[in-house]
Amino acid sequence: MPLPQVEPTQDRHEQIMQAAMACFAKRGFHQASMHDISAEAGISVGLIYRYFENKEAVISAMADRHKQEIQEVFERARQAPTLLESLEILFTAHCCEEEPRLLSAFVVDLYAEAARNPEVADLVRDVLETGMNGLIDLIARSPENSTASHGLTPNDLAELIFAVARGMLMRDILRPPEMTAAERRARQLEVTRRLWRLLFADTSELVET
Repeated sequence: MPLPQVEPTQDRHEQIMQAAMACFAKRGFHQASMHDISAEAGISVGLIYRYFENKEAVISAMADRHKQEIQEVFERARQAPTLLESLEILFTAHCCEEEPRLLSAFVVDLYAEAARNPEVADLVRDVLETGMNGLIDLIARSPENSTASHGLTPNDLAELIFAVARGMLMRDILRPPEMTAAERRARQLEVTRRLWRLLFADTSELVET
């Protein structure tokens, strides 16, 4: 007799989280149900409950995954020869996502839910802290840190850069749906280089015009 097929747990987790992101982006966290997620994933509700106790557990797993993705992006950024190129990697990390507007819509709804739900707020703070700490460390270790305009500290610079990056992510919701990944990347690079000129003195020769 053939052996029963062993279901790859990690793949099933990923399938459910992708479906949940789509549901949360389309319907909002409150309106999306576990039944909606199961329909999006093409699996039974009972199977989802084998892996996740409730929607909050799904969000928690998504936050953990996003933290891992952030750390991986920062690892790539640390390999860049200049801080400007590191920032370009950070700003364009999601330009090639298959559904960039879906991701942006999900992030906006997650922030809104954080304003109402203390548990979700804690998850969001944890993810943001991971990103901020990585950015502060990246800036502090760079030679360009000494050329920061107006005596801005690594913490100051990280706050400004992070705010612009979050704003650009949220603006993606209003982008024309036909905008290509290459066009999105070009837009992100343009913003990164303009921000660089504002934040760092005597480094304009590093930016191609």
